[in-house]
Amino acid sequence: MPTTVGGRMDRLAPLQRAARGIDRRTVVRAGIVAAVAYAAWLAIGAFGRPYTFFDMKIYHGAVVWWASGNELYDFIAPSTTLGFTYPPFAGLVMLPMSWLPVDAAGWLNALASIGALAVVLAALLRPIVDRLGWSLWFTVGIATPMAVAIEPSRETLGYGQVNLLLFALIMADLVGLRWRAKRGTHLDPAGSALTRFVYGGAWAGVGIGLATAVKLTPALFVGYLVLTRQWRAALTAVGTTVAVTVGTFALVGEESRAYFGGVLWQTERVGAADMTANQSLAGLLARLYDSIETPGLLWFAFSVLVLALGLSRAASARADGDELTAFTLVGLTANVISPISWSHHLVWVIPAVIVLADAAVRRREASRGLPPRITGAAPANGVPALRPPIWYPTLTGLRHGLGALGLYLLFLISPIWPYEHQLPEVSHYQDGLFGALMENSLAIALIVLVAALPWRPGAEPAFYHDRLSRSAQLSARR
Repeated sequence: MPTTVGGRMDRLAPLQRAARGIDRRTVVRAGIVAAVAYAAWLAIGAFGRPYTFFDMKIYHGAVVWWASGNELYDFIAPSTTLGFTYPPFAGLVMLPMSWLPVDAAGWLNALASIGALAVVLAALLRPIVDRLGWSLWFTVGIATPMAVAIEPSRETLGYGQVNLLLFALIMADLVGLRWRAKRGTHLDPAGSALTRFVYGGAWAGVGIGLATAVKLTPALFVGYLVLTRQWRAALTAVGTTVAVTVGTFALVGEESRAYFGGVLWQTERVGAADMTANQSLAGLLARLYDSIETPGLLWFAFSVLVLALGLSRAASARADGDELTAFTLVGLTANVISPISWSHHLVWVIPAVIVLADAAVRRREASRGLPPRITGAAPANGVPALRPPIWYPTLTGLRHGLGALGLYLLFLISPIWPYEHQLPEVSHYQDGLFGALMENSLAIALIVLVAALPWRPGAEPAFYHDRLSRSAQLSARR
């Protein structure tokens, strides 16, 4: 008997040695990530809708139809009035899907979208976790399923949409601008030309250009780059869009002429403005007027106001050194002023939650770590100390934290669907004022964010070195 027990212990020895090499904290963290992922899955089941890759079936059917020798924009999905509405470049990108079954294409798109979202979150959270001393993989492991669970992400994945992939393209340019601002500070001069090119950020603008070639609304980011005088990135974005569009004309000229000559202007192809899923300003006004059409002049006037407000606040955020908030404000503004912004388009609430949460942490850190301002004392290093908080120090940052939590819960629960109505069968006021408020709640939240999302001075500057050098020279002359 002792011999048998000893033999078993000898066989278990390798496992025991392997177990000793595993950090218990890592095991606990992995368990927490798994628990959050399971909770996100339950939340999608509780608050989401039945998902069957509806939009993916349209895209897949269209490219199969096109690959069979038919005209791309003549396709109409069976039992619907819906066809392919993207530019022909998007059709070329999606064309390989025709080789796959529609469900396989839908799951492949979902996995690619989740992977892209995780990479974006790693890039956005890296400066924050480095400052706070947190584990990046653990933070991203928690943030990714939480982000997947909210309305824009789960609708994108469930419908087979591409919004998270376009979001990743635009966020790649944000990373490029960061790297360009830091060029020469973390590169090995002896490194390869490709490494210097990638980490130098000279390619910033390509992502926005590609996203604009697939869907027109990202073009607002080009306007933002011009407004903030980021000329190189703006020219790169415009050049990419033009090159891709011209190249598409050369490859599929007939489809390109059909799209830009007709399909682009056929707004009825995407649905009625008053549909509950349309959480743009146009959809909000149509539902408030209880009409299937948006009051055009009123929508235009408010859109110009929101556009001016959003771009001016984005420019101010960038000037104060917070490029992430600037990009977020531009994305939110595009959601608000677009004639159609389905709920799966609203992915810009993800960085908005991050900005609000980080603003809460920063304000709390500032209230604890900076010395109080003494009346009449000279500022240290030219920067005056913060005054003591007006309210209790323990509550500093509370409103931003509550804002982040409230925004996340709003888009997690998504109260628009219990109050969904469709004219002319049912009035949008069928459930009274509260029902109308809930049906428009996401649109209202977007407008509030454009007007009130705070930025974090000095959080993530993306200034070019030449601009910093000129500023330093001017300061020295003074």
